[in-house]
Amino acid sequence: MPARSVRKEKLDLRLSSADKRTLEAAASVSNRSVSEFVRDSALSRADEMLVDRRTFVVSQAKWAEFQAALDAPTRRIPRMQRLLTEPGFFDADPSSTRSEKR
Repeated sequence: MPARSVRKEKLDLRLSSADKRTLEAAASVSNRSVSEFVRDSALSRADEMLVDRRTFVVSQAKWAEFQAALDAPTRRIPRMQRLLTEPGFFDADPSSTRSEKR
């Protein structure tokens, strides 16, 4: 059983009476308090929502391809070089015009 962390934060919810009764019934059936039931249910759902943003599973072949791409020497891309060296929209001198930058 994982160690419990100290709980200091509070989360308030506004529910309809029917929603509250449903949560109370579900908590009762699972032999937990409403607070424990809601916390566990919410964290479980949060984990489901975040799992694809935390872990990426790829085959060995795709991993090797990814590693090779990272290790490959950089390519000179003139348009990218211009993009990174020209002043941006917010960097430009307000008195200059776009044609003067070329």
